[in-house]
Amino acid sequence: MGTRFEDRTEAGARLAAALARFEGRQDTVVLGLARGGIPVAAAAAQALGLPLGTVLVRKLGIPGHEETAYGALAWARGRMVRLLNRPLLERVREHGVGQEQLDGVEERERAELLRRVQLYPGADLDVSGKTVILVDDGLATGATMRAAVEAMREEGAAAVVAAAPVGSVDAEASLERVCDAVVCLHLPGKFRAVGSWYRQFGQLTDDDAVRFLSA
Repeated sequence: MGTRFEDRTEAGARLAAALARFEGRQDTVVLGLARGGIPVAAAAAQALGLPLGTVLVRKLGIPGHEETAYGALAWARGRMVRLLNRPLLERVREHGVGQEQLDGVEERERAELLRRVQLYPGADLDVSGKTVILVDDGLATGATMRAAVEAMREEGAAAVVAAAPVGSVDAEASLERVCDAVVCLHLPGKFRAVGSWYRQFGQLTDDDAVRFLSA
């Protein structure tokens, strides 16, 4: 069965123990990837005594296979970062997915990202010169996390750490190339859906996310 977490909050508390070296550091902030990473980040930030914020991200899913990302979007202080997996995108096109369909996916996700910008507190923290700990509830492909990392680099972060309770080996390897550190509590040899590693993994609403960020 492998490691299981009770819920995102319990996972965040356990993740904090692996991030103990950052406890109380004035130059460090914790940012949860919206929406699923926010409760994990909130628990970790509370345990570590660090400021909490969020990075707004949206996966660009393959039409008909939306859980598989060919890219991702991230929002950081008025700018949108777009990251694409070009080899995967070419294979998607070879299998008959047209540019019009891909444009439709990106248009919808951009609109959703901009909608959330108006709702979520903590999306405009100044990270210039700081260590940023980016937290998600799991790393399947790592696409949204890589977009968030790129956004933080563009905002002048001094160091970027990617952290999650569970992730795939491939996602961790891809993130190690772009992060100063990657902290993942569990790397199963055969990765299933992120939710399969949690006993409680309900969908979060905007209200849920805002409540965690405002607490």
